[in-house]
Amino acid sequence: MNDTPHRRFGFDTVFDDRGGSYTPPKVKKNFTLEEVEAAKAQAYQDGERSAVARAEQEAAQALGEVAHAVQQAFETLTHVAHEHREGSAMLALACGRKIADAALIHFPEAPVTAALEALAREVEAQPRIFVRVSPELEERTQQALEHVAVQIGFQGQIVARADGAMAPAAFTFDWGEGRAAFDPEGAAQRVAEALEAAIAAEGLHAEPLFT
Repeated sequence: MNDTPHRRFGFDTVFDDRGGSYTPPKVKKNFTLEEVEAAKAQAYQDGERSAVARAEQEAAQALGEVAHAVQQAFETLTHVAHEHREGSAMLALACGRKIADAALIHFPEAPVTAALEALAREVEAQPRIFVRVSPELEERTQQALEHVAVQIGFQGQIVARADGAMAPAAFTFDWGEGRAAFDPEGAAQRVAEALEAAIAAEGLHAEPLFT
């Protein structure tokens, strides 16, 4: 009979899947003051790194929100700037129209004399030019054109004729081989249409507000 005393099972043996066993390392229960301080320092560093990472993440998120807000603000400013350009252009057109109307009231013969000067080379060999104007400007236009003809050296005859269908400052030139005409209302309408087309073509693709 074996007198070797039996040792109690200490629950410190671990069996694996193959039927073997091993003893895991014992967990240390007592720590020195230095070990406790080192553990505290490590825990503090880990917590600090976690807080820094969280702060960096929150800062990145905040910067993203700021960038989005700035982008929306730029888009709004672009729309406002476009509307401002359009309003300024239309205001300038209206002012120009007022100035032009006032100038034509005081100098209604100015467009027809400017036309003769511009056509000087084209009509220099023509024997005669017929000009149709509004009845109230017939005599005034005749005198103004004769004065310009002397200045540009035109040797032909200029005949101004009254036409009740012509608006003030409007005229037609007819020299046989060609014809020219001017209508203040039509010209103003074409300018307005060209400006509106330019604004529409520009749209929101004008030069950026910020670079």
